[in-house]
Amino acid sequence: MDVRSEGGAQVRFDKIRGAVIPKSRFQIWFIRVCSSIVVWTCLVQLVAVGQLWHPHILSGLTSRFTQAPLSVEKAALQLPPARNYTSNGFLKVSCNGGLNQMRAAICDMVVVARLLNLTLVVPELDKTSFWADPSDFEDIFDVNHFVNSLRDEIRIIKRLPKKFSRKYGYQPLKMPPVSWSNEKYYLQQILPLFGKHKVIHFNKTDARLANNGLPIDLQKLRCRVNFQALKFTPQIEALGSKLVQTLQGKGPFVALHLRYEMDMLAFSGCTQGCTPEEAEELKRLRYAFPWWREKEIVSEERRLQGLCPLTPEEATLVLQALDFNKDTQIYIASGEIYGGERRLAVLRSAFPRIVKKEMQLDPGELEQFRNHTSQMAALDFMVATASDIFIPTYDGNMARLVEGHRRYRIKMYNLNISGR
Repeated sequence: MDVRSEGGAQVRFDKIRGAVIPKSRFQIWFIRVCSSIVVWTCLVQLVAVGQLWHPHILSGLTSRFTQAPLSVEKAALQLPPARNYTSNGFLKVSCNGGLNQMRAAICDMVVVARLLNLTLVVPELDKTSFWADPSDFEDIFDVNHFVNSLRDEIRIIKRLPKKFSRKYGYQPLKMPPVSWSNEKYYLQQILPLFGKHKVIHFNKTDARLANNGLPIDLQKLRCRVNFQALKFTPQIEALGSKLVQTLQGKGPFVALHLRYEMDMLAFSGCTQGCTPEEAEELKRLRYAFPWWREKEIVSEERRLQGLCPLTPEEATLVLQALDFNKDTQIYIASGEIYGGERRLAVLRSAFPRIVKKEMQLDPGELEQFRNHTSQMAALDFMVATASDIFIPTYDGNMARLVEGHRRYRIKMYNLNISGR
């Protein structure tokens, strides 16, 4: 013990130190507690005043405070463990075609990347086709969900590392894989190319992987991408759900995928019911796109081969033969019908309750989707999968994908009911 005399008073420094330190810690702790109470009190008052003044202004703020930590924690717990593997290179792909054709291609490319132990770059969507849609992958699909939900299978990156960019003089090998190829083609002919080029760019992806004869684990992965990993953006999901609820509020409805659109007719060469001027216009359009160009197409022969979509008049006969009555609510899941209201007159006369998304939603709600054909098609896809009855008029990509999603929903529903 250190005892000193100062002015006749003895001061014991060990007692002073022992008293001062706890007091100092207590003061700091007390100040922190009081500050926290004041901050939270102010926040609660601010929220209360905000709700009285304008409820929508602070709703996002309050939801972030109350829900974000929980949702982030929940998302972290649900993420599958990342697969640890040595990447053999980077696979870059440019999809071609409409939304559903590109969707099927994305499923195939994930399978190819998994088979060859590659790192997949988020796919590029078609911007040069007939539809001229400027949408990127993240404008249609939830890109973060896509990347995270497949992390236990492959690594997916949003862009190539800088050293592989054109800015640094790197030129990847560009090539279209051979159509309908099996896993042996990719293992024996494509994989060795990555040892030399490191980055390969598939500039065509439609039907580049065989449908049948693949190992079951690859087929399962293809289905997992299609049914789970490829989710639409929150904006599309929200508007699509609203559209479905609006239709359901008016009773049961049929989704009619009336594939009598300009691109389909030009591609197929089918001109049944068109005027000579319209038939010539479709022919010019077909020859304007090199990948559609063929020898002279005879429309009647195509129809006899079953390669033409049903006309609106033929679709009317089918619906009537299936015993649908005039009160049936029919949603037209398609783009602009070639020939407009003139070609829809017979169908509308037989079934007056024909509706389209433009009739069910406010113009402002659809504004962000205008001139974005693939985003519009995503809304139709959601309605088609949720409809009471789905009737396609052409055996194309959308018809097959919708059928698959409807089967998947039924299977999952039955599994939930049985408790498995």
